[in-house]
Amino acid sequence: MCSAGVMVVNGHRYALSGYRNLLLISIGKAAGTMAAAFLRVVGDEGSRMQGVIAGVCEQELPEQLQVFAGGHPRPNQASLDAAASILRLLKLAGDGDLVVFLVSGGGSSMVEQMLRDDISLEDLATTHKTLVESGAPIAAINVVRKHLSAVKGGRLAAAAAPAHQLTIFVSDVPVGELDALASGPTLPDRSTVADVQRIAAEYQLVPMLPAAVANLLASEIVETPKPGDAIFAKSQWTTLLDSASLEEAASTRAAILGWHVTIDNTCDDWDAEDAAKYLVQRLEELRRVQPRVCLLSAGEVTVRVPGGASGQGGRNQHFALHCSRLIAGRDFVVLSAGSDGVDGNSSAAGAMVDGTTVSRAAAAGHPVEKALEDFDSYALLSMLGDAITTGPTSNNLRDLRILLAP
Repeated sequence: MCSAGVMVVNGHRYALSGYRNLLLISIGKAAGTMAAAFLRVVGDEGSRMQGVIAGVCEQELPEQLQVFAGGHPRPNQASLDAAASILRLLKLAGDGDLVVFLVSGGGSSMVEQMLRDDISLEDLATTHKTLVESGAPIAAINVVRKHLSAVKGGRLAAAAAPAHQLTIFVSDVPVGELDALASGPTLPDRSTVADVQRIAAEYQLVPMLPAAVANLLASEIVETPKPGDAIFAKSQWTTLLDSASLEEAASTRAAILGWHVTIDNTCDDWDAEDAAKYLVQRLEELRRVQPRVCLLSAGEVTVRVPGGASGQGGRNQHFALHCSRLIAGRDFVVLSAGSDGVDGNSSAAGAMVDGTTVSRAAAAGHPVEKALEDFDSYALLSMLGDAITTGPTSNNLRDLRILLAP
């Protein structure tokens, strides 16, 4: 809320006219959406704001805001340029200034600068691809990213100190794990170098990474800013939307349509096949008790993609295909999609399958088992008309799975 130049966020008051400089940093898949909404709220004071918008931005914003189309899921040159511009801007920040950070999912790749500046963009992009395809959950991936980066794990907050700082989140990470969102650029980091070493060993990361990054990971990483550090003395953080918001909206709508709704996030960060087995079994249990069951599950599943796999798809489509085998011949429906409108390396957001998907695939000469084996879910699902294509939504609240049993 903002009135007469005074912004109130979670009980904290910011008299905008009293700050020498107002800086705005918006990063992630909702970067443009959040920046435009924030400027509408603050009104005339927004004209004083200098800033950087890095990520998805289709809005027309004031010319004093630099816009960079950072890459996702891998960084591009704009990701590097955005990070450099943000760090230059934050050098202006002093004790009498306010820095507002708007952070959404995808920021890990859309803004990036490694601790060592001799690491090439190609090696950086390969590193992000390797981590995403390692089979590690997103929280573990971000632990590694934070310790390799000059802008993650609280390091943007360090660059902005001693200015007053406010971070507003649109979250695509589990509740209570905000320091994983966009790899936590403005939050104290709870993870440690020891955690990085454990994750690297568990997922055998070092042999898969470019040599320069493997060397950095093995010997040169340093601790990130931690809770209690003085750089966070003037920082406030607030969450605007998260996966619970997504589930609440879906639950409300399903109840209006006459479904008995259950929310179960137990399988967050599970392997896609294991999550499919768990949720379909849970749906069966609920259906034995009452009709018209809607089971909702937010969060993300993981898929370990082997080297050399060249298919198109993503975790949602892979999960949906696993479900299609479990519900074959039954009057069940499963939808799994990313709220950002993008699933893996495909143009789909996800997929919706039912009890006929397996038989329709077999009749078309493209069995579900083969698509799963080849990690090529999109080719099959799009051919069957079961893929869901929305285009980028300029938002990111994790994935949503909806299982229906009438």
